[in-house]
Amino acid sequence: MPTDRVTVALITRNRRQGLLHTLDRLAALPERPPLLVVDNGSRDGTAEAARAHPAQPRVLTPGRNLGALGRNLAVRHAVTPYVAFSDDDSWWAPGALERAADLLDRHPRLGLLAARTLVGPEHHEDPLNAVLAHSPLPARTDAPGVPVLGFLACAAVTRKSAFLAAGGYHRVLFFGCEETLLAYDLTASGWAVVHEPSVVAHHHPEPGERPGRRGLQHRNAVLTHWLRRPLPVALRGTVALAAAARRDAEARTALWGTLARLPAALRDRRPLPGDVERAACALERG
Repeated sequence: MPTDRVTVALITRNRRQGLLHTLDRLAALPERPPLLVVDNGSRDGTAEAARAHPAQPRVLTPGRNLGALGRNLAVRHAVTPYVAFSDDDSWWAPGALERAADLLDRHPRLGLLAARTLVGPEHHEDPLNAVLAHSPLPARTDAPGVPVLGFLACAAVTRKSAFLAAGGYHRVLFFGCEETLLAYDLTASGWAVVHEPSVVAHHHPEPGERPGRRGLQHRNAVLTHWLRRPLPVALRGTVALAAAARRDAEARTALWGTLARLPAALRDRRPLPGDVERAACALERG
């Protein structure tokens, strides 16, 4: 069942072998989706190896590390109405892309679909699955699944027009915990963001936590507050990060990164509409 509805977009950096393994898995899908790889400034021959792969992905080489904004570049170059995201350690289950495209066809206000993610060769449930499935947000009549305000970037399928209209991933965040802001912006624009467990993605991350990742997540969570949430929420988050910085090195790095990017965040500040802010508060209480 070849598809001309969904492009699979991958971002990668210095992960040649992982990317080639992922391309093998994507090339074996019955949907045979077009593949688009954004190489974020690799120095290990990743781009050249990708171009030589039998799957024949289209390879974009911006010449520098764009972080999550590499996905924005991929979406702009996709020629299909829908784009599924993978990383160099994740791919889609057979039939998942066809299922996602059918749902997007059927629901014109569906902007982004967050898949059920299975981790590792044992296919363990990602803990995020349960969080998304138990979202307290009320169901929408114009969308399937469970409404959410977050997702895993390497296990999501989006409508290209909705993604671009919402602005894609934000330049201030660069990378790390960048999904929440996009979910906010899609929802604020009237698009549905849902978790749909009938669409399945596989994620095989390397064991252990990547150095500095926790700090990036703390930084971007606070910056997201300054970009979209009420000032008391942003101030509370900043004060909490400053308190953590007194005893934690990663929190100190996150605090300095937050302060450095704060002027740019304030220039792009656009508080959420009341209904979306109430939804964000409901999720925090939950």
